[in-house]
Amino acid sequence: MPETPYFVSYHEAIKILENQPLPLPTEFVPLDEGHNRVLSEDLESKVDDPRFDNSAMDGFAFRYQDSLTPPTRLSIIHTLQAGTKQTPKPVAKGQAVRIMTGAPMPEGADAILPIERCEVNDENTTLTIDEEGKKHFIRKQGENLSEGQIALSKGALLTPSSIGLCATMGHPKIPVFQKATIGILSTGDELQLPGTQLNENEIYESNSFGLAGLVKWSGHTPKRYNSVVDSIDKLRIKLDMAAEECDLILTSGGVSMGDWDLVRKIMEEEGEIKFWRVKIRPGSPPLFGYWKGVPIFGLPGNPASSHVVFRMLVAPYLRASTGGGGIEERRIRVQLAESFKSDEKFLVLRRIKVDASGDQLLAYSTGYQGSGNLNSLVLADALTLLEPGHSGEKGTWCDAILL
Repeated sequence: MPETPYFVSYHEAIKILENQPLPLPTEFVPLDEGHNRVLSEDLESKVDDPRFDNSAMDGFAFRYQDSLTPPTRLSIIHTLQAGTKQTPKPVAKGQAVRIMTGAPMPEGADAILPIERCEVNDENTTLTIDEEGKKHFIRKQGENLSEGQIALSKGALLTPSSIGLCATMGHPKIPVFQKATIGILSTGDELQLPGTQLNENEIYESNSFGLAGLVKWSGHTPKRYNSVVDSIDKLRIKLDMAAEECDLILTSGGVSMGDWDLVRKIMEEEGEIKFWRVKIRPGSPPLFGYWKGVPIFGLPGNPASSHVVFRMLVAPYLRASTGGGGIEERRIRVQLAESFKSDEKFLVLRRIKVDASGDQLLAYSTGYQGSGNLNSLVLADALTLLEPGHSGEKGTWCDAILL
């Protein structure tokens, strides 16, 4: 077994993850089920958009030349509606057509004026225009998309507007990456499910619930397992079960250097570790590797750390597995409104509130930054990205990711 990389930098960890993404096959889903999915193939338009020259508004279509010396009186020869089955009559000199939004432009007409800018006689037979016609009120065939054009690329996150674009292009179903089933397993003798009676030295298990929410946020399907006690044999059984049922495994707890950190121990003895410990704070103990051929992340047991590590390692891994697509935190630039503890060797991820009321974005601490303080994460708008060696002094600037 090759030597495990210890204490890799954050960027080294990301490189390792990106080089061995989770293989996710393609499935075709109806448009109604496509929201927040990720395209697995480039998507070409099946039609021109617009399919034909058409009116951008309700009004009258006529020859632009006839409007150059207003006022001009034109005869109205017929009416065109969107979706009409009739063949539009050509428009000759001195003629106009009443036209509705989306209706095809008749031959000969190359300008439009909206109804409110025109005068029509009582019999609706003649039209008087007092200004030049507008050529840009005509939507030209293919001005948005041409047939065969790639409008959405592999890895695109399907938003409401892009789902509408898929329909515009003529696709009733769309190719997307299948959702991964992600097993979540917390470890520790002290853990009990919320709602049960706690004995002395026991606590409620929270990580699996929070991680399940993060898995859903990232566009995949969580499968929570009841926590496992500190036993190598029982841990092995649960890991084997998760490997049979899931595409990816997340464990919580048991990855540090103590005698009872059994996830780290069993992975060293029976699994395949690609890295263990990453130079980030909080959350430096995580590991990544394979259990029975299934990728596995060993996340810290402290709640705030497990959430932060998911955001910083698991989420990028899942995005790499979907062609670089998926939901992603927006990166911003903030000025530190108070001093923050930084580190010479670690990327420091402080939980911050962002004040956007002034000329620049100001970052304030959410309070005590202990890795077990989940409430400090609830209060946070963002995480700092204090690079190794950053002073952390008040008034300095750093990147941050919005949560």
